Amino acid sequence: MSKNPLQKFFRQPAIYFPLPSKGQNYAPGVLDLPANGEVPIYPMTAMDEITYRTPDALFNGEAVVSVIQSCVPNISNAWLMPSTDFDAVLVAIRVASYGHAMDMDTTCPKCGTEQSFALDLRKILDSFQSVDYSEPVVIGDLTLHFRPLNYQEMTQNSQLQFEQQKTMQAVTQVDVPEEEKLARINDMMRRMVDATMQAIGRSIIEIRTADAIVTEQAHIQEFLVNCDRRVFNQIKDRVLALKEKSELKPLPMTCQNCSHKYEQLFTLDQANFFVSDS
Repeated sequence: MSKNPLQKFFRQPAIYFPLPSKGQNYAPGVLDLPANGEVPIYPMTAMDEITYRTPDALFNGEAVVSVIQSCVPNISNAWLMPSTDFDAVLVAIRVASYGHAMDMDTTCPKCGTEQSFALDLRKILDSFQSVDYSEPVVIGDLTLHFRPLNYQEMTQNSQLQFEQQKTMQAVTQVDVPEEEKLARINDMMRRMVDATMQAIGRSIIEIRTADAIVTEQAHIQEFLVNCDRRVFNQIKDRVLALKEKSELKPLPMTCQNCSHKYEQLFTLDQANFFVSDS
């Protein structure tokens, strides 16, 4: 095929963005990181918008992966991108596609006054922190090394929890003997706990002892199930603390009516986050 004479009119990068991870915790070949550490972010195409509005593709993560790989071609497999970059990349794509202003609504928890405001997404991008997963945790004779979950693992865990919650709601509404209902609820609770344990286990790269280096995921999971609760809680707290550092922070708000100060959660609602305000 000959060179398309319209190629010079194809979309161009709208912004260049330094990944919070600085390229760490990517599998080999997944990220092509420029020398200056900033990846080009392209605006969404019409096909990207259509893809992102497909409910089934949103639920299973396919739409998100497709849009990220379209708008951030330096990431060749978005399934394997670490969670530390996920939210930041989505906000960057939103800025590249629709500009930095985003209309939001908020309700004062004290007086109930509703108000709208224009959120500057550049401030959100600046708020993302670089999370250092390289520092191990020493618990007695154990040295544990961690990593962030990738998007595929995040999606699998979210789907599992969502399905268990739906099953739990269905069980409570079914007309069955109370004893059977309680047994089903207990089974669902165990499965949800198992999902949490698996997520924590996947966050551990290796556990070192005086005479062994354990990287086998099955061995790590078995250890988490059988270790002392105090050891487990230290591990869980470490995983949650690292995860929290990379999450979106609440927005400080002041009510225009009663001057009450409060925090407004800012979430990447996939149903409307990539819908233009204009």
